[in-house]
Amino acid sequence: MDQSMREEGKLRAPAGSVTGLCSASATMFAVGMAFLGYWGVYEQGRWHVSDYLVVGLALLGFAALGCVPLIVTTPVADEEAEKVVEARRALALGIALIWLSLVVAVIV
Repeated sequence: MDQSMREEGKLRAPAGSVTGLCSASATMFAVGMAFLGYWGVYEQGRWHVSDYLVVGLALLGFAALGCVPLIVTTPVADEEAEKVVEARRALALGIALIWLSLVVAVIV
């Protein structure tokens, strides 16, 4: 490890992190949309509380996934102030919410 990197205490994100995060976000968004289409959002009939929970969790997950490209591509004044960590957290939150909605749909 270089001495200057030790002094700063921060390492830069690997090359391709922005592209990878944006691609992963778009892929999970598409998987979530496919799940909602297969699950039957458009079916006729009365909705139950669990149906609203599934859709609500999925929409929150979509919002988090949609924020990933916005967060990671936000211009920063200092090159050291990258937003990759925040974007990774938003991606993880979005994925967790989509999977949670899938689990609720399967169990309930």
